Amino acid sequence: MPLRSTPRPSRCRGPAAGAHVPHYAGPLLTRPLAEALLAARDAGLASCEGSFDLGRSQQPARIEPEHWAWREVEYPYPDALKPRTIYVWDGGGFVPAARYGGSLIKLVPTDWGAPTFEIDGIKMLPTAQVSPFEDARRKVALIEPRGKRILDTCGGLGYFAAACLEAGAAAIVSFEKNADVLWLRTLDPWSPDPDAPEHAGRLQLRHADVAVEIGSIGEGSFDAILHDPPRFGIAGELYAQAFYDQLARVLRPGGRLFHYTGMPNRLTSGRDLPREVIRRLERAGFRAQPALDGVLAVRGRR
Repeated sequence: MPLRSTPRPSRCRGPAAGAHVPHYAGPLLTRPLAEALLAARDAGLASCEGSFDLGRSQQPARIEPEHWAWREVEYPYPDALKPRTIYVWDGGGFVPAARYGGSLIKLVPTDWGAPTFEIDGIKMLPTAQVSPFEDARRKVALIEPRGKRILDTCGGLGYFAAACLEAGAAAIVSFEKNADVLWLRTLDPWSPDPDAPEHAGRLQLRHADVAVEIGSIGEGSFDAILHDPPRFGIAGELYAQAFYDQLARVLRPGGRLFHYTGMPNRLTSGRDLPREVIRRLERAGFRAQPALDGVLAVRGRR
């Protein structure tokens, strides 16, 4: 019987602000899941239960000698899969959820279900002790998002935005300048789809550089801000005094800001980055203090 295939994953080619980029609807495979499918086949089982959406749900797959089927679509058994890799169906085979466009950007499985991503092998989200999705929830709770209009400066996989939606934020404007990261979002079932009916248009995702665009945002436009920039060596402009001054300008008086800094080792890095961030935020008019693995700040009333 010929195999029926799902459409190829959507390719993000620099969508304009507000452009619809459909989410991938096919199965996501990791090596343990592929091994479970093969074990079920070898044991002569008729079905195999597993998660084909990285832990969002458990669903059965029909097991046949030459292929397996999920949601009534048939797929070949994959060749040996690599660890720490997520595979998607591209219409002809299972391929890694990764791209190389100057940097290798890759969706990476975790023990928690929700994936992280890497850029040139550098992990972008914490996963050692907590799910990156749960980590986002804890940080978002610091800005008390319910009913607020929120600026999400560096959207990444969208976990901050998802936590804001879940907590009842009125609106989220999320910036992400890397087109390949936006493509990963279309593959990640944990990433919120701005066009999903259940979000009622509350999430606006912009393919743009917030460091460039922030100057065109009106004063006091937001009730709270989430700032999760790449590390300082990659995006120093997002730690600059001029940028913090702009964050203060677009945030209403009394508004909260959470700024992820990580916890760089002062002995090896030679600097206390959280303390530097606090000093600059205070010069911009914030009251700031350490919180979790970053800084929580409140814009003063001028």
